[in-house]
Amino acid sequence: MGAESVHAEVQPPVFLRLAGNPLRWRLLSELARSDQRVHELTALVGEAQNAVSYHLGRLRAGGLVSMHRSSADRRDAYYRVELARCGQLLAATADALQPGLLPASLPPAPRAGQRRSGTPVRVLFLCTGNSSRSQIAEALFQQAAGDRARVVSAGSHPKDLHPDAVRVMREYGIDLSGRRSKHLSEFSAQRFDYVITLCDRVREICPEFPGGPEPIHWSIPDPGAAGSGPASYPAFQRTAADLHARIGFLIQRIVLEDPAGNPVELFTPAAG
Repeated sequence: MGAESVHAEVQPPVFLRLAGNPLRWRLLSELARSDQRVHELTALVGEAQNAVSYHLGRLRAGGLVSMHRSSADRRDAYYRVELARCGQLLAATADALQPGLLPASLPPAPRAGQRRSGTPVRVLFLCTGNSSRSQIAEALFQQAAGDRARVVSAGSHPKDLHPDAVRVMREYGIDLSGRRSKHLSEFSAQRFDYVITLCDRVREICPEFPGGPEPIHWSIPDPGAAGSGPASYPAFQRTAADLHARIGFLIQRIVLEDPAGNPVELFTPAAG
């Protein structure tokens, strides 16, 4: 077999085939910042809805993007990028070209807008009840960032802290007992760098905050919708794991560093 025929059989790795299309790359870039609906993506990338839907379908088939129905309107759907899957495929891409290019062997890339420990980032997490999702997110982010962040959470219709939210945070070495739920109006006059909505319903009514914080939406189902007890607890574990991963990626994007310039590492769940 000649050299030309051997080369003709070589296919680019999956990630390059999926993300190499300019429109698909733009869709991934938008979804890496915030979960979005199709009509929102259409407006952001300036392309026809049928084209956006087609390329989202390709990305979904490759596992780079997932979709689920909105809790605010079941006729609508939110798309999210699967960053862990993207990371795996990027590593496989580097390995296919040259194993020496694997991320662990690369020097850290310079990042713009680095945030040092002297300027804490201010983050507000919002959901409907402030009883589980936003409380979990607040605790995980604060635990990870320490004094490099000021993190609070609130809800549009606060209700008592869910006992399974307290229980699941113990797996991460965090005690939520004694925390209270807050109404978002408590923070309406405060300035934040990021306002992160975790509920599709609260996103629809989220007020504007002073200073123009960056809005981010993570469309996460309410783990307390099924009540409490052994059967519902796995939903809280999934929610905590999802938020743990998303917060880890967000912190890397914000670039929180300790005084020595080392990246902040997320807390890992306790064994057992």
